[in-house]
Amino acid sequence: MKQNILLLEDDYELAETLQELLQESGFRVDLVHNGNDAIDASYDNKYDLYIFDINVPDISGIDLLKSLREADDTTPTIFISALVDLNTIAQGFEVGADDYIKKPFFPEELLIRVRAKLTQLSKDIHYNNIRYLPQKKELYIDDKIVPLGEVQECLCDIFMNNIGNVLDKSILMDCLVHPSDSALRVALNKLKQTTNLPIKNIRGVGYILEKS
Repeated sequence: MKQNILLLEDDYELAETLQELLQESGFRVDLVHNGNDAIDASYDNKYDLYIFDINVPDISGIDLLKSLREADDTTPTIFISALVDLNTIAQGFEVGADDYIKKPFFPEELLIRVRAKLTQLSKDIHYNNIRYLPQKKELYIDDKIVPLGEVQECLCDIFMNNIGNVLDKSILMDCLVHPSDSALRVALNKLKQTTNLPIKNIRGVGYILEKS
């Protein structure tokens, strides 16, 4: 499965060079040249990585990332910019950037950073025919994404990150809006129906997703 990248760069020549390099390296790349188009693309598609220039038309890369983070978009982001003053760099990291590359740079340097970041994030968890992406909290069954509600997503994340470990119900209760034993049982039954995860109740101890 190819990883998807959104590239925001208003220098058309550089943008096309970077897009071509990334595509030849096996990534899918959507290219936009202004902040408004980047917002539209980010809302319409799911990406594994953002690469944003800062000084672009409509909305700066920093303001764009700030608004995405406020909307709970946690997609890893690399800034590329000719703005090298410490204040701008600090702002970039303050709004949630993961990396910052100063222009001019060799395109291959960006490729190295992209590969490093996506390799770090690509440690998917596999369980029988299930694949779980911890960074994005996405669950796939037979490579088809399974929509999860907020409570199911929270419970699924805990179990998939603790396969083979017995979990005290107090840990699972934190996922519930109105915690109670009955509410937890209902939520777990719904999760099992949605995902077919064989979660077991160890009476008086807790719950476990046993190793496959």
